[in-house]
Amino acid sequence: MEKKIYVLPGDGIGPEIVSQAVKVIKAIDIAFDHKFELKNGLIGASSIRDNGEPITQEAIDVAKLADGVLLGAIGEPEFDNDPTIKVRPEQGLLKLRKSLNLYTNIRPVSMYDILKDISPLKNENLKGVDLVVYRELTGGIYFGEKKLSADENSASDLCSYSKEEITRIAKMAFEAAVQRSNKLTLVDKANVLETSRLWRRVVQEMASEFPGVEVDYLYVDNAAMQMVVNPAQFDVVLTENMFGDIISDLSSVLTGSLGMLPSASIGDSCAMFEPCHGSYPQAAGKDVANPMATILSVAMMYDHFKLFKEAKAIRDAVNWALKENIVTEDITSDSPSRCSVVGDLIAHYIEEGGNVSLNKDYMKEAMNTVI
Repeated sequence: MEKKIYVLPGDGIGPEIVSQAVKVIKAIDIAFDHKFELKNGLIGASSIRDNGEPITQEAIDVAKLADGVLLGAIGEPEFDNDPTIKVRPEQGLLKLRKSLNLYTNIRPVSMYDILKDISPLKNENLKGVDLVVYRELTGGIYFGEKKLSADENSASDLCSYSKEEITRIAKMAFEAAVQRSNKLTLVDKANVLETSRLWRRVVQEMASEFPGVEVDYLYVDNAAMQMVVNPAQFDVVLTENMFGDIISDLSSVLTGSLGMLPSASIGDSCAMFEPCHGSYPQAAGKDVANPMATILSVAMMYDHFKLFKEAKAIRDAVNWALKENIVTEDITSDSPSRCSVVGDLIAHYIEEGGNVSLNKDYMKEAMNTVI
């Protein structure tokens, strides 16, 4: 199979983690006889420096023609720490999502045994945690009209949703619930927000089309508390843009490392895949970042292409690396692997079809040598 993938490494650790994901794509090409054409572009701070804007129209046009977009991370301190700056890296991501009409963000959260002891939650609270957040991505307060008074002493952001915007993502969430455990939770603030009341009404109307799905409703503040107290109660979580941003980041902490959380952003014709974490500028260039979230995002890309064997091969390789303790410093302080080593060995495992047995001497050498 041939596919065109537009690669946007972005800022901070983005180029490092994306490089490891590219190794995995090339390994899948070899193992499964595919041909994925990769083209690089700029977004975020790197695009601002080169082009004066966080993403160019040319980059958006290339993304529209691609079968998938692979994104690293966006953001740098020089922009984050100055509220007066008008052009920001994150504007590139928002513009890209809107231009590609990527209205559904999917963030799965699964537990790995090796990570249970580094999670901030007690082990007993982590039993059975396997959830996925469906976050609406192109509407709500992030994209509403923004106003600043002439004297700059007051400001407002409009939160707006249409029935159509809610229906299209709710349908995807309901369909996911049918394939999983037939449970869906809508997270809103319907006691005070008119947009949330619209969300609740639309979802209640749609529930009759999926009679096998149990639907419950939680206010976002209660949902945040429940995500910490009893996260195993959740299966498919559906919510609007800002609440989804907060809840999905909260849920990602359950695993103990943001470096393990992948995501997919899906529209009617385009799709983008990226890790849930930020650009971690403090680690940029040090070869210490965890690339597994980006690699697992690539697995979601193959799922999207209905190449399920390839997606499974990637997840099997990640699980193998975790089992063999081929992990970065966010997971272990005991002889952590470098980012590039993790990518090399996961790609090697895929190329060899899983027929890899690393002795301790080789492992020690691999972890201290750039392959």
